[in-house]
Amino acid sequence: MQSLFPLGWQHYLLGGLIIGCGAALLFVLTGRIGGMSTVFSSTWSYLVQRPFFQQPRFVESRNWRLVYAVGLIIGALLWWLGFAGGKPEATAVPVWQLVVGGFFVGYGARLGNGCTSGHGICGLGSLQVPSLMAVLTFMATAFLTANVAARWLA
Repeated sequence: MQSLFPLGWQHYLLGGLIIGCGAALLFVLTGRIGGMSTVFSSTWSYLVQRPFFQQPRFVESRNWRLVYAVGLIIGALLWWLGFAGGKPEATAVPVWQLVVGGFFVGYGARLGNGCTSGHGICGLGSLQVPSLMAVLTFMATAFLTANVAARWLA
């Protein structure tokens, strides 16, 4: 277990609990679901006039979703400054791989009608069967991709 979590597992548990409580609190107080791919699309509705981004579901919810996204960024910044010591984080993954991965994630979120945060946290939390199917698909694809990439990039 120590080799799987060299820095301990407690902060992963705490992070998951905080995310779950935040999603539950948003739903209980407002009746709104806080998936991030819709936040992304509704934010683009400020700038892009294409019909997809001007759908009522994006335009009518973009103000609170933008505040929600800013709150997540501020929360991450406070966590980084308060608990991570404000040290810069780095990765050994090349930038091109991060960009390609980002495009695949964005395409998958659009294809799956939501992202892992929407389906995995909010959808499963409200016992939605389509979200369960989406999460199972996400996980199977992730396992397959990780294994193929590990062999191809090694």
